[in-house]
Amino acid sequence: MDQQTDLIKLLIKFNGMKTYMAPLLFLVLTSACTNTKNSFWNSSAAYLGQIPPTDTPKIFATGMLTDSGIVLGRVAFSKNGKEFYYGYASHWFDPNGSGIKQIIFDGGKWSTPKVLFENLSIPTLSTDETKLYLAGNNSDVWQSERTPDGWKKPIVFLNKRFGLYNFQPTNSGTFYVGSNADQGDRNDYNSYDFCTLTMSTTDTIIKSLGLPLNTRGFDGDFYVAPDESYMIVSAKETPDYDSELHISFRKPDKTWTDPTSLGPLINDGIAHRFGQYVSPDGKYLFYTKGTTEKDTNIYWVRFDDLLQKARQSGLSPM
Repeated sequence: MDQQTDLIKLLIKFNGMKTYMAPLLFLVLTSACTNTKNSFWNSSAAYLGQIPPTDTPKIFATGMLTDSGIVLGRVAFSKNGKEFYYGYASHWFDPNGSGIKQIIFDGGKWSTPKVLFENLSIPTLSTDETKLYLAGNNSDVWQSERTPDGWKKPIVFLNKRFGLYNFQPTNSGTFYVGSNADQGDRNDYNSYDFCTLTMSTTDTIIKSLGLPLNTRGFDGDFYVAPDESYMIVSAKETPDYDSELHISFRKPDKTWTDPTSLGPLINDGIAHRFGQYVSPDGKYLFYTKGTTEKDTNIYWVRFDDLLQKARQSGLSPM
C-alpha cells in the first residue's frame, strides 16, 4: 500500500502536465495494485500452505514442526513470506538439545525443515534481512550474516555483564530487549525489564521503558512493531511464568499506554504464553502456548482486525 500512496502523490504532483502523462501513471498505479493484491502472502502456499485462522487461535502447522522435541519461542518469516525460521528444544528451560530450523519455499513447494544452528534460539531477522540475530545460552546475543550461499556461522554480537533476552531491531535503529542492566545478576529473572538498547562505537545504553509496562516480576517476553507503534507483552507473569498476552501503544511522548488484554480467545486460561510475533504482512499473530511441555505448540490467530479494533476503541493515543 505504501507504493500505491507514493504513486498517488506522484499523480497529484504532475496534475496539469501534458495529458499523455495521466494514462501512463494510471497504468503504473494499476500494476502496483495488482502486484500487491497478488503477492505471495495472498497465495495458497503462504504460511507453509496452512489454512489461516479466524479470531480463534489454532495450532500452526500441526505435525510439521515437531520432529525435534518441543517447538517453542518466537518464529520469523522473511518479508516476502518465502523463508520461515523457528526454534526447538528438548525441554522448556534446558538449552541442551535446542536449535534453529529453516524452511524455504523454492517456487513450487516448501522444503523439509533443516537444522540451521544448534544451541541457539529466538531467530530474529534484521530489518534489511542481511543478518539473523539469535539468543545464546548465556543471556547473550549472536549474529549470523547472509551470504549468496546461505547463513554464516554465528558469532557473538553482544555479551554483557547483564542479561539480554528477546533482542529485536526496529526501523529507527533502536533495539528492544528484556534486560536487567544495573539491577543484579543476569540469572535473577525477576529483575528483567522491557528496555530499549542503543549502541555507539563506545557504549551500549540500556534504558528501561518504565511504568506501566514493567512490573516487579519478570518482564522479558514481547514483540515490538517495526515502527514502534505498539508492543505485545506477556503480562500478569506468575512465578511459574504463566502469563497473558496484552497490547500497549506508544504515545507521542514515547511513553506507553497501560497494557490491555488481547481478549478471552487468546487468554483462555492459565498457560505459558511467550514468543509473540506478527507476520510481516501484519495479518497474523504467532505465539507459543502450553500448560506443560507435552502440550506446548505455536499458535496463530488473525491479528490485523484485532489491532484495528483496539485502536478504534481508544486504546491507541494516535
